[in-house]
Amino acid sequence: MKPAYKRILLKLSGEALMGVQNYGIDTNVAEAVAQEIKAVYELGVEIAVVVGGGNIFRGVSKSAGNMDRAAADYIGMLATVMNAVVLQDALEQIGVITRVSSAIDIPQLAEPFIRRRAVRHLEKKRVVIFAAGTGNPFFTTDSAAALRALEIKAQVIFKATKVNGIYSADPMIFLEAEKYDKITYQEVLEKQLKVMDASAISLCMDNNLPIMVFNMKESGNILKAVCGDLTIGTLVTVGKNKKTA
Repeated sequence: MKPAYKRILLKLSGEALMGVQNYGIDTNVAEAVAQEIKAVYELGVEIAVVVGGGNIFRGVSKSAGNMDRAAADYIGMLATVMNAVVLQDALEQIGVITRVSSAIDIPQLAEPFIRRRAVRHLEKKRVVIFAAGTGNPFFTTDSAAALRALEIKAQVIFKATKVNGIYSADPMIFLEAEKYDKITYQEVLEKQLKVMDASAISLCMDNNLPIMVFNMKESGNILKAVCGDLTIGTLVTVGKNKKTA
């Protein structure tokens, strides 16, 4: 298989590492994700990963209660560091060299985020896992994914989710919901589709950075996405949208 991209950013939700559990990290799932990443890595693609923390703590969730939003968001950032270290271990167990780059200073676990250093790691064919979001409260890991992708000059963001693309409504609730093969940034914002938060979509739109949304639970989808298979999900670009029944 021939990759369609040289450098990518993969956005993984914290929930993706939860498996069938209600909370925490399923190491078997982490190992499976690592194998999927390795398949792409072996094609020579430069890979950066942004991982969320929703499987442990989310700043805007019920678990945050009446906490100060900034404090809750910082706790969420720590959760992403935990997930990043788990993913790093799973990758290195199968021979993939990685670096965790954190937006908050935790030198015992991760390097501080320095853009030039991160780019150099990618050039040396190391997988770079970005942790702690942007390092600032009130920003989601979606915004961190868009920001880091632009900083490292990634060609695309791959948003790995639990559904096979973007729908006109929640397909779990509305059976008549239509799937988009392609959709524009503007329509995502206007229709308030829950793909990524508005600031992340706007950042990608302003810089013409495409986003591919697909189901990561289907084995081999990350590899297919990297090789340019558009049938597995939805592509968000500046072009015209196209629905699939």
